[in-house]
Amino acid sequence: QVQLVESGGGLVQPGGSLRLSCATSGINFSVYAMGWYRQAPGKQRELVAVITNTGRTNYEDSVKGRFTISRDSAKNTLYLQMNSLKPEDTAVYYCNADTPAIATMFGWGQGTQVTVSS
Repeated sequence: QVQLVESGGGLVQPGGSLRLSCATSGINFSVYAMGWYRQAPGKQRELVAVITNTGRTNYEDSVKGRFTISRDSAKNTLYLQMNSLKPEDTAVYYCNADTPAIATMFGWGQGTQVTVSS
């Protein structure tokens, strides 16, 4: 049974930082490219950061230079370090495979809420 458990969200002021974690189980974590997605109220879920199984990373333009994705295959865990947070980063954040078909197969966790507000 696949489990994706996101944590680390919260309320933070603009300019602040958060570190999200995603503990995975039931998948061969080390072979998959993984990503962080977010969904703001009234908007579609979007992929904001990806890391391949070899450690290459890619970011959506709005988070480049502020977010850093990383992975620890020994712990089957994915991370997202978020710095210089902006109100427009407010969303529920999810982790999953970067490929839509694989993400659908894995299913989605509950996500973790990030709220950036003064």
